[in-house]
Order: sequence, then C-alpha cells, then structure tokens
Amino acid sequence: MQLDQVSGEVAVTAFLFVSDLDNTLVGDDNALKQLNQLLSQHRQDYGTKIVYATGRSRKSYQELKARKQLLDPDALIASVGTEIYQDEGNDNPDPAWSEKLLGGWDRDLAVATAAHYADLVPQDDSEQRPFKVSYLLTENAALEVLPLLKAQLSDRGLDVNLIYSGGKDLDILPRNANKGLAVQFLQERWGLESTKTVACGDSGNDMALFSVGESRGIIVGNAQPELVRWYEENRADYRYLAQAYCAGGILEGLRYFGFLDG
Repeated sequence: MQLDQVSGEVAVTAFLFVSDLDNTLVGDDNALKQLNQLLSQHRQDYGTKIVYATGRSRKSYQELKARKQLLDPDALIASVGTEIYQDEGNDNPDPAWSEKLLGGWDRDLAVATAAHYADLVPQDDSEQRPFKVSYLLTENAALEVLPLLKAQLSDRGLDVNLIYSGGKDLDILPRNANKGLAVQFLQERWGLESTKTVACGDSGNDMALFSVGESRGIIVGNAQPELVRWYEENRADYRYLAQAYCAGGILEGLRYFGFLDG
C-alpha cells in the first residue's frame, strides 16, 4: 500500500520516480542494490516509471551505467534537463522536447559572451551540448562573475538560465530548460500528477526538480550546502530532508512518503 504523508490517502498505485545520479542515486552500493530491487518490483507490479535526471551527457551517463548496476530507466533526462531520451538504443534526443528549447536560444552568442570572463573555464567537450554551455567556476569568482554575466547575456537579447551547483559547475541553458521542466514534460506525456511524483537530488541543479507542482521531494543527507539552504528557505510538507546518504536517503524518503513498504 502507498500511504501519502501529505494527504493521508492510502493506495496501491504507480508513481513517477525521478532521481539525480551522482551523490544521490549513486554513492552507496549496498543501499542502491536494495533500492533497485524494490523499484524494479514496484514497476513490475504497478507500472511505476523510473527516470534519471542528471547533469551528465548521455555518453557520460552510459559510462556510469556500465560501472554501476543501474536499472534501465523509462526515460533519461540528461545534460541538466536539456535532453530527454526514452529509447536506450536511440542516440537522438526527443525532438518534441528539443523544439521547446529553441526560442530565444543562440548558443554561439552565449559562448562568445562567456569568453569575456577569464574565470570561466570550459568543461570537457563531451559536456558541451547543443542546448548547454558548461564551465568550471570557483565559488569566490562566482560572486562577481554571475551577476555580470547574467546582465550581459540579457543585454545581448539572450533569455537563458544560469545554473550554478556544487560550488564549481556553471551551466548556461535556454530559459525553458531545466530538470524540473523536463519532468513536467514527461508527466504530461504519461498522464501522471505531481502528487504521484517523487524527485531526489543533492545539489543546486536539482532545485528545479523540487519546484514541479507538489511533487514529493527527497533531499539526501549528503546534499550540498546550497540545496540544504534552499530547503530551509522553502520548507513544505511535501519535501523531506533525509539523514541517510545517497540511495540510503532515497529509501528513507520513499518510506516516509509511503511510496515503498520494503
């Protein structure tokens, strides 16, 4: 049975499980094995959907999947929400989602604008994607660079998201791109409500996951300070800060919300 801690309802039903990968789903192999068994059984019995929402590119995700025993997802949200894949064998992202990101996006202009800032160090080529420009940026430099960069991008007519996470990673994305908006796209496609969605994360680029309607949110115990601060400032009974780390924290949260019995 599923007991909803927010509404008090009890039901056996499918839900949408969405999780970041590094330091969220991945990081505690024993807990991950237990979680995989429970999620796999729930998907088999009730049709629960499993989605990974990662900052990694699809190639980087596949490398991680080969090292870790990850379940095959029903969809992959890659590159901080800018790409969605529903077919493991198809290298092309969902064209309907890509179409939504075109408005106001000029990747070449974003790169040219960022080139004015010496503190922005481009990430590896594998992490540079059609709808994502990624840099390394120290926390100290970020205090000065981010407001200046945001203003300059706006002055040049670019309507973008700047997502800074982990005290080092900066992603420039189209305005309509983030992990949360990608989850909304899948919710609509699959006909699943936000109250039947649980999202799990550990860093700043996961904040958008916790802002999708009233999706149940699990913030793992090893979360970055930036996300813990956000949680403290945006407390809600449908968000849960776990004590356990990584997959152990996810298990803790799923039991708290009643999505899993085991």
